[in-house]
Amino acid sequence: MPAPAMPANELTRLQALFRHDVLDTPGEDSFDRISRIAGVVTDTPIVLLGMIDSERHWFKSKVGVDLLESPRDLSFCGHTILDSGALIVPDATSDSRFSDNPLVAGAPGIRFYMGIPLTVEGGANIGTLCVFDLKPRELGEAQKSALDDLAMLATRELELHRVATTDPMTGALDARVARHMLTQEAGRCASQAGRFSYAMFDLDQFKRVNDAHGHDAGDDVLAAVAQTCRERLRPQDTLFHLGGEEFAILFADTPSSEAEGLAAALRQTLGQTRYPVSDGAVSLTASFGLVGGSGADGDARSVIKRAERALYAAKRDGRDRLVALH
Repeated sequence: MPAPAMPANELTRLQALFRHDVLDTPGEDSFDRISRIAGVVTDTPIVLLGMIDSERHWFKSKVGVDLLESPRDLSFCGHTILDSGALIVPDATSDSRFSDNPLVAGAPGIRFYMGIPLTVEGGANIGTLCVFDLKPRELGEAQKSALDDLAMLATRELELHRVATTDPMTGALDARVARHMLTQEAGRCASQAGRFSYAMFDLDQFKRVNDAHGHDAGDDVLAAVAQTCRERLRPQDTLFHLGGEEFAILFADTPSSEAEGLAAALRQTLGQTRYPVSDGAVSLTASFGLVGGSGADGDARSVIKRAERALYAAKRDGRDRLVALH
């Protein structure tokens, strides 16, 4: 049985999944309604609305099964996320990709499958809405169209998850998601012997901006700083607004030796940028603390504490500098 291939954008796909902060969350009525309707309109006994992470197919909502997840290598949906359209398997026993799959050759004896990828920002397929039957069959065009509409609704619900964890002022994700994504990235690195890096930075003496120009101007400057960061960062990197003038960046799949160069370039850009205010423009410098992590760093708190120590050292040593703890 061939395992699903890895998408060409697997790293950025995983980061998009983690940004939505949906993995391992409790069931929700909005997703359960979509699953129930999908089962009714397609007349199928099994429905899964799930996310594909590095190792598993995790079910946010399900009908007709008791499992919470299954191995990605066994999943039909691992194949579905490789393309932008629906994957339809009328009879799995006649399909070389699935005929010897344990879920086909053994219990529950899957025969029919249709899955639609859940595509979010940047074209990342982070999960699927799929239906199964235990007998070979086809769906009518109206049923296929209805399932496609339901997948669109599921994607909108996922986007609401992302918006709920996004700071409206800066557009960056919040501190809670930072902790969750660090844990997820450590898990991914553990399975793939990878490395990641995490940086925290503080805008030096930012209080002067608020004092001289007002808090509204300060908020505008914070938003501009976040936009500058997004323009400089790579697609697989994630920006967080931790509160006040403090930000953080997760450099996915990046050892600290490489991330140090990226963070240094960003620090320089921030220091060279003029940020407009009502009566002119202001310049700011930033202090950075950066640490490296691996699959052994499953506890996000330890990574964050190390980054805080590095940031404190940068501020203690005079600000406007980067301290990296390798």
